[in-house]
Amino acid sequence: MMWQDDLRGIYQIACKDMRTYYLKPPAISWGMVFPLAWTLAFYLRNPGDFAELVPGLLAMTMLFSTTAAEAVVINFELRVGTLERLLLAPVSITAVLLGKVLGGFLFGLLMTTIVAVGSILYLGLCPDPSGLVLVAVTSLLVFSSMGAFFSVSVKEVFEAQTLLNLPRFLMVFLSGVVYPVSALPEWLQFLARLLPLTYTVQGLQASFFQRGNSVFLQDFLILLIFLILFLLPAVRLLHRRFR
Repeated sequence: MMWQDDLRGIYQIACKDMRTYYLKPPAISWGMVFPLAWTLAFYLRNPGDFAELVPGLLAMTMLFSTTAAEAVVINFELRVGTLERLLLAPVSITAVLLGKVLGGFLFGLLMTTIVAVGSILYLGLCPDPSGLVLVAVTSLLVFSSMGAFFSVSVKEVFEAQTLLNLPRFLMVFLSGVVYPVSALPEWLQFLARLLPLTYTVQGLQASFFQRGNSVFLQDFLILLIFLILFLLPAVRLLHRRFR
């Protein structure tokens, strides 16, 4: 059946991308070392309770690991013809995109798990596991879909990375990674509420500091909306490429 072929295709595409693009030193350094170095820089400037920085560290790891190669993979494969060869198999264009998104998700999950387990064991933290998993999995899908959306929105590889850098660094500064959203001016708080990383940080903070299940549900639902907003246009844009 077609859906079975699509499922196999999604899995195989994700595995291929992991081997070819993600499990390489540049992707690993951008996905894990960069967030660690960034967090350490703020900690050394103003030493305090490092546990308070863990949600932001995990959120940055999710963002940068999923988009480390996601934003360029599709455009690169379109240029060299690899994507067209994938479509010779019994797999739909939508399945190809979902395979790309799954690859970014799996790499982000690997990097986030390493950082999360290390932080929890080193600092002796006791997060709510259900809330942590719920927010993390949804966020990883959102950011991977965001990378795919930016990749199919432009024609050149460098354009995708350049275009994606703006929202990535805006999110780092405005989404509560380092400074609380409530401490920002009102107009910046409004802008922060339009960024998905804000809800990732908020959900992770609720998970680590036990701030109630209602926060998890709210952040989860908002992140699902972002997932739809990134994924559906990305599918349409990729379909348009092959018309």
